[in-house]
Amino acid sequence: MNANTFMQTALFVVVLIALAMPLGRYISNVLDGSSVVVRRIGRPVEALLYRIAGVDPEAEMSWKHYALAVMLFNVLGALALYAILRLQGVLPANPQGMAGMTPDAAFNTAISFVTNTNWQDYGGESTLGYLAQMLGLTVQNFVSAATGIAVVIALIRGFKRHSAQTIGNFWVDLTRTTLYILAPLAIVFALVFVSQGAIQNFRSYQDVPTLQVTTYQTPAAGSAAPQTLKADKQTLPMGPVASQEAIKMLGTNGGGFFNANSAHPYENPTPFSNFMQMLAMLIIPAALCVVFGRTVGDRRQGYAVLAAMTIAFALACWGEISAEQAGNPVFASMKVDTQASAFQSGGNMEGKETRFGIAQSGIFTVATTAASCGAVANMHDSLTPLGGLVPMLLIQLGEVIFGGVGSGLYGMLAFALLAVFVAGLMIGRTPEYVGKKIESFEMKMVSIVILLTPLVVLAGTSVAVLSAAGTAGIANPGAHGFSEILYAFSSAANNNGSAFGGLSVNTPFYNSMLGIAMWFGRFGTLIPILAIAGSLAAKKRLAVTAGTLPTHGPLFVVLLLGTLLLVGALTYVPALALGPIVEQISMIAGH
Repeated sequence: MNANTFMQTALFVVVLIALAMPLGRYISNVLDGSSVVVRRIGRPVEALLYRIAGVDPEAEMSWKHYALAVMLFNVLGALALYAILRLQGVLPANPQGMAGMTPDAAFNTAISFVTNTNWQDYGGESTLGYLAQMLGLTVQNFVSAATGIAVVIALIRGFKRHSAQTIGNFWVDLTRTTLYILAPLAIVFALVFVSQGAIQNFRSYQDVPTLQVTTYQTPAAGSAAPQTLKADKQTLPMGPVASQEAIKMLGTNGGGFFNANSAHPYENPTPFSNFMQMLAMLIIPAALCVVFGRTVGDRRQGYAVLAAMTIAFALACWGEISAEQAGNPVFASMKVDTQASAFQSGGNMEGKETRFGIAQSGIFTVATTAASCGAVANMHDSLTPLGGLVPMLLIQLGEVIFGGVGSGLYGMLAFALLAVFVAGLMIGRTPEYVGKKIESFEMKMVSIVILLTPLVVLAGTSVAVLSAAGTAGIANPGAHGFSEILYAFSSAANNNGSAFGGLSVNTPFYNSMLGIAMWFGRFGTLIPILAIAGSLAAKKRLAVTAGTLPTHGPLFVVLLLGTLLLVGALTYVPALALGPIVEQISMIAGH
């Protein structure tokens, strides 16, 4: 990692933290209702929405009622999106006449967007019309992100409150998050992307003449003689791209309007837009750490969690960029006309946009897999073995660095509870965190949160590699083919959405299996988090004593990172040894 890439990484981290601080203060004020935006500007709109929906904003919910509201809302969202995708062939705002999706593809896509995964096994510009993109996908980009934020706010209230039976009102949290946080930020970022050249229109696709005419031969129907054809035009896809680009990044949704995703110049035109997209992915997850500290009454608690995330992010960037700059030594040893080849002398540029280079591509790769975003600006399947190991491991850790909007912080807080529990066992004291005693119920729920996704990932991968339908989609046999399957289930169960592109997954088998993995990965962990919130809210707040473990200093940051790596990473070591680790050893050996 040279000075240039170090400076690019440092600049990104500094800008991210500098912007997260004021945004965290704003989010805190919005969600507790003290912001002037809520009290004066948005109150009439908010009140009207509650009246239309029949919601009493003053009525608080127990954790079970809150969880029921979350599940009902998301089940109805999945059914509505499924219907739009199946019926898009007869719906308006479809100038290209896209047909409805097949049942298994619609099932997979509906669950994907409702769970904030945005796994796409189709080409957006060749599959979905404008109405399906806006009314279907973009709406879920907003509300799935708002759901994650609402859940983490409920958990934070559990730490803040004492002897309480309620954790807030889901409908109020959902409305305020969408109305005052996601929508304004999405408008700002969409305008920035438009200013850089991202398209935003509702035109039909445009046929334009090419600069040169290409002639080619193809077999003629009913004749042995080939026919000569010429290609003198190119079809350019159009659509409301910038608006979806903004919320897909801010909501850590991922996916893309185009199949090439954020590598497409209509989605991501310039290095500055690339920088802003990376910033959009992480700014809300980073700001929520500030919200945590401010809400529980000790800002140092939030800063400690933010520090752990930032350190892990910086280390991941170093590992990713270093691996890609090193390239493949096999190419360096090849001979061309008896002269040493200069292949990859500047690093592994395969699958990367020359507009961004290795440094920006590396930071983007880490950002999109540290967050549960999944948008890509380069081909992950073309990464070196260690370069592919870094994003895969970030996903498998539960995407808690910085994680998805809401889901990243509540996942990291689950590891924080585990860390203080382990520390309490070592010193023989009842573990405490932020003034709350951590007991058996909380640890049972934490165990579900931490162990459920590895179970789904490893079980799904096992079924896929042992079945003919699973192995049929592998384009690269051997260790890399196994890595592709492991990455796919890791991405689905952890609600990331990125993929190693060599695996053909648009089949009934993978659409069904990955859809199930996405659903349980999202809601199988979300409900235990709400259970923890309810349990903590009912507890009394403990006074700090001489025996209380400080959870706001460097010692706790190290303890938290150690717990994250030992518990989160070791679960996957045997599987990783069969994939990217074997690939790396083979590469070093010259194969």
